[in-house]
Amino acid sequence: MRVVLNVIWLIFGGLWLALGYVLAGIICCILIITIPFGIASFRIASYALWPFGRTTVPNPDAGVPSLLGNVIWIVFAGWWLALGHIITGIAQCLTIIGIPLGIANFKLIPISLLPLGYRIVSTDRPFADARAYAE
Repeated sequence: MRVVLNVIWLIFGGLWLALGYVLAGIICCILIITIPFGIASFRIASYALWPFGRTTVPNPDAGVPSLLGNVIWIVFAGWWLALGHIITGIAQCLTIIGIPLGIANFKLIPISLLPLGYRIVSTDRPFADARAYAE
């Protein structure tokens, strides 16, 4: 079922949302100081391209730099990416088939606003904790 939802997602909004993240990542990689934002944007682009079967978990190693980076991200890129998720999610919820896609869009809003300090993990693992992936 995940593959079917991911293919429908890709066709009806996932591709253009992922392209928005890629564009944000390219813009962020222009300056050396904003490369971490670009890397986070590319990571979220892959998540926005194929979201079903994956989730986000907090990274226990993230600290104050992630918090400060998230504030900068919200001001320069996060708000318009979140707006894209809101508009796409509302449009997808207008149909019965699109409701799961709209809900997935709404679940992507927090990671689009605060990308630093989170990891994207597979939901196949019963305990999707960031410490389990350190081994």
